[in-house]
Amino acid sequence: MRRGFKLLTILLSLIALPAAAHAGGILISGVDGISSTVLQQHQSSFSGLALRARVRSNRLIQGLEFMPTIEWWRASNNVEPFGIETTRKDATLSMDARYVFKREGARPYLGAGFGTHFISSRVNAPTLGLNNATNSLIKGGVSALGGVSFGITSKIDNFLEVKYHHIPEYSQVKFNWGLAYSF
Repeated sequence: MRRGFKLLTILLSLIALPAAAHAGGILISGVDGISSTVLQQHQSSFSGLALRARVRSNRLIQGLEFMPTIEWWRASNNVEPFGIETTRKDATLSMDARYVFKREGARPYLGAGFGTHFISSRVNAPTLGLNNATNSLIKGGVSALGGVSFGITSKIDNFLEVKYHHIPEYSQVKFNWGLAYSF
């Protein structure tokens, strides 16, 4: 029931967003699909995915974009000889702002933001007395990013980006690659 209500709320928000944005002079300028290599504090690297929108306003500084983002990664391990299984996940909702420098060809950008991380861990190690032990927490943290975008066509860009999430005890560095579609 609770999950259904959340999905309904998200769906209604997505439907209402374009009308509200157009009425306020705000333009949804594009969407980005992102693949990440994540380095979390005290962990090995693993892969993640993200989706973000790019929003700008003609009333603000040219080149300034706001980017609501959904990021997700999951890492799991299995140590067969000892019967140990672990899983760690992070779903992040964030809002970043970036400034895209005006240049022909490659377009560098810098930005910062804030994200809410929904982190969960699960360990199943019966030989050690841990039967499906779980831990979940919600943490907020600031982020910084920098990257460069390369035009492929008039509507599609390819980009490389580094993003740092400062989360006490769970800090992350992400090396991102993605495709951007502009409206």
